Amino acid sequence: MRATLVAAGAVAAAGALLGPAPGPAGAAPGPTNPVPAAGPTITTDPAGKVSPSGTVTLTGTYSCPASSATGPVFVSSSVGKGTADTGSVRYGLQSTVAQCDGVSHSWSNQGKLSGVSIAPGPTDVQATLVRLDKHGWLPLPAILATDRRQVNLLSAQD
Repeated sequence: MRATLVAAGAVAAAGALLGPAPGPAGAAPGPTNPVPAAGPTITTDPAGKVSPSGTVTLTGTYSCPASSATGPVFVSSSVGKGTADTGSVRYGLQSTVAQCDGVSHSWSNQGKLSGVSIAPGPTDVQATLVRLDKHGWLPLPAILATDRRQVNLLSAQD
């Protein structure tokens, strides 16, 4: 169980640090080079929740074809404090195991951020669909899709 949690934490950190994988011919997905609909996708809902004790809950949807699952696939998510201009610190939440079958699925990640104050209101959020590829004995993350946006965190009860 501990190894799974450590791996999930590594996946969340890798998603936050590495960003999206390059698309065809090294071009990053974006408005001029969209990710094909048949490929892996992930979205984050426009609203999340934060409780008085600091538990953050984010939700959204993902889809990935079976051909994406050459290793374990996870949905990781993180919240950021600060901005790209001032420097953003990212805090990872728990990861969820993804099912790659070409069908759209819902995801929900939750985490209690101790020692960090996240208040209700607009917050920088990143969700990442990441696969762990085995390279010898070392599993390395491969980013399949990412979604970074401002999410409105609403007050929730513990």
